Amino acid sequence: MINIEDLHKSFGDKEVLRGVDLEVQAGESMVVIGGSGSGKSVLIKHIIGLLRPDSGRVTIEGVDISSLKEKELYEVRRRFGMLFQGAALFDSLTVWENVAFTLMRHGKVSEDEAKSIASAKLRLVGLTGIEDLMPSELSGGMRKRVGLARAIAHEPEIILYDEPTTGLDPIMADAINDLIIELRERLHVTSVTITHDMKSAYKIADRIAMLYEGRIIETGSPEEIRNTSNPVVRQFITGSAVGPIKIEGVTR
Repeated sequence: MINIEDLHKSFGDKEVLRGVDLEVQAGESMVVIGGSGSGKSVLIKHIIGLLRPDSGRVTIEGVDISSLKEKELYEVRRRFGMLFQGAALFDSLTVWENVAFTLMRHGKVSEDEAKSIASAKLRLVGLTGIEDLMPSELSGGMRKRVGLARAIAHEPEIILYDEPTTGLDPIMADAINDLIIELRERLHVTSVTITHDMKSAYKIADRIAMLYEGRIIETGSPEEIRNTSNPVVRQFITGSAVGPIKIEGVTR
């Protein structure tokens, strides 16, 4: 479904991606782990075509999106849904208007149809009776769920999750993990998640890939990653301050 080959991206003098190689199979849940500033968000923006690589390729079912014109790229993006880190809801729109935003923007459905679709997607993520509330009236967990409902409103083939459990308490984070699993099974979507939450990664992933110093240094099943002998991966997954990963601003 997704193939990333020798992907490079720099911003000025800062080289962020230094030859990323990664394959994601159709129907798979791939989780990319890595520390803050490791390039996870830059990688996911390349997958959806929000950034173009300096070199290398991103292909979606054999189509190299790196070379597409904007109109062609727009058609590819319609196959994606995305849950942004902070849910990224529009504060001036009601819940249902947020969920149906893409549908309404492209004029594909009437307002009544859009609200009906929004209500159905909200039910899928366990929310009912909140269609006319404003985002400011929602808890953090509810905002995440509304963001999920918006991500699936147009029935995408691929869902991208940007740090889906960040900012949530452990119970709500686990509920979001369960919802990600349920949506994948029910909707048969391919998903790519970026996170540094190892509890979440182990639960939702079919495979986990570690991004470090601009490259994927190891890929494997949750069990394989849990039992890795790679010292960099082991330090990260155990959350140890001692190891080969340098901690910015700390000298030892």
